[in-house]
Amino acid sequence: MLIRFGVSIEKELLDKFDAVIRGRDYPTRSKAIEDFIRQAIIDSEISKDTAEVVGSIDIVYDHHKREVLNKLTDIQHDFQDVILSSQHIHLNHHDCFEIVIVKGDKRMIEKLANRIKAAKGVKQSSLRIAGA
Repeated sequence: MLIRFGVSIEKELLDKFDAVIRGRDYPTRSKAIEDFIRQAIIDSEISKDTAEVVGSIDIVYDHHKREVLNKLTDIQHDFQDVILSSQHIHLNHHDCFEIVIVKGDKRMIEKLANRIKAAKGVKQSSLRIAGA
């Protein structure tokens, strides 16, 4: 069921909003507002420590650094309950990119991401999460 409602907003803010949604190819303001509201609700839900989440950990590392691959493998084995899959890609002669797909308790996933980021030889690592 769709509900129509009115919103009062300053013209300057609306103009900026319209520019943003045009840049993202939204067909209507309604669709954009719906997506923004949905994202705000998801963000609120996954901000809770007890949230069940799904996401990815992106890792860039120099595979020539001593023991980095073994260390990353050991860390991942310690967290196999939340790891669904991983993909390893060779970027160049030195660097590799790995993406680890995760699902489970947010606290456990954040702990895994922090251990990976802190591993010697990891150049960059980021965690992206969404509601499960």
